[in-house]
Amino acid sequence: MKIAIAGTGYVGFVTAVCLAEHGHQVTCVDVDKQKIDSLNRYGKALIYEKDLDALMEKNKERLTYTTDYASAYKDAEIIFIGVGTPEKRDGSANLNYVYAVAMQIAETAERECVVVVKSTVPIGTNERVEKLIREHRPEGAAPLHVASNPEFLSQGTAVHDTLHASRIVMGVEDEYSKAKLTELYKDFAAPKIITNRRSAEMIKYASNDFLALKISYINEIANLCEEIGADIEDVAKGMGYDKRIGSKFLRAGIGYGGSCFPKDTKALHWLSDYHEQELKTVKAAIEVNDHQKLKLIRKAHKYYEDLEGVTVAVLGLTFKPGTDDLREAPSLTNIPMLLEEGAIVKVYDPVGMERFKEHYPTQVKYCKSAEEALDGAELCLILTDWPKIKEIPIARYAELMDKAIILDGRNCYELDEVRVGGVTYDSVGRITVH
Repeated sequence: MKIAIAGTGYVGFVTAVCLAEHGHQVTCVDVDKQKIDSLNRYGKALIYEKDLDALMEKNKERLTYTTDYASAYKDAEIIFIGVGTPEKRDGSANLNYVYAVAMQIAETAERECVVVVKSTVPIGTNERVEKLIREHRPEGAAPLHVASNPEFLSQGTAVHDTLHASRIVMGVEDEYSKAKLTELYKDFAAPKIITNRRSAEMIKYASNDFLALKISYINEIANLCEEIGADIEDVAKGMGYDKRIGSKFLRAGIGYGGSCFPKDTKALHWLSDYHEQELKTVKAAIEVNDHQKLKLIRKAHKYYEDLEGVTVAVLGLTFKPGTDDLREAPSLTNIPMLLEEGAIVKVYDPVGMERFKEHYPTQVKYCKSAEEALDGAELCLILTDWPKIKEIPIARYAELMDKAIILDGRNCYELDEVRVGGVTYDSVGRITVH
């Protein structure tokens, strides 16, 4: 099929490459000329995502990159809207980019096609997109149909999550859209859920917010475990064997980040509040997560009355391993506070430092390795559980640091391992080892 996709971010671009892998001819559209020029010139992804570059190379004959939306939408059979829906000041979703693309499609698409909203959008957005298209469609033009097809990819495993989806949700209101989307996904071995558009939109929000609730819940249990002498690792393991609960998203730490959970919890909370049906559990998850991000800063003051002149090694900048995404990452909360208190901050991340330099070009020392960051440090904060960080032997902390105080926000090490390491090890939901 001939596909056009608006937006070359995580959602749009990964979708494009994976559809090309399934044999479809895909044109990627973006208003950012620099992005498109780079994709055409180098044939490399602009985001860090496992297997993406290899699939781009493999399917380069089926992938086109352009800023000319009119030519892309002109004769496409399906047009995906995969642009950003950033959070507004009040927590609601900014839909300006979605609406702008919808109007462009209305004005330029020449054949009957399905306009698929892939971006995460509030319930009812598809109807507004349909109304906009109707208002801007030239008289006598071929009909355009609007469908919802939310994504369920996770950054770091986005390619796998798309090619081996847990489910494919199609929100449709007409037989044409149903037939086209069914044809598009016929070779995807995943359960297919066909429902109406509002239900599809809600499935996305309800899914993400439930996972955020699970993370916030286990973090609150972890905080209580520290006070009463229980071990959160054993507690989570015991819970996870219950098939009704499951073990996923029961890892205690310093909160969730990224482009989805923070934004989607706030958006659904705003929507529920607007309709006077406040989701108190979602509101609590947001509050718990905001509080949890500062946990290591609070722990630091157990060891230093103030951090003026203290050399702090920060290991991990991205919100999770496997991505260079910094959106809502704990590093963007913790490092500014360290700097405000006068700490000397040395940082290391396998892939996230170039993006972090956009925020703090000179205020921190960027290191080529974790060992370089640890050398001479008096305090270490582990913010991201990258394999390269987890593989560092505990003994190396003791060898390299002036004071081997490790505050581990991701519980990277087993307690038995750190007991013989000659360090002070303070993690989340477990006893402190000296």
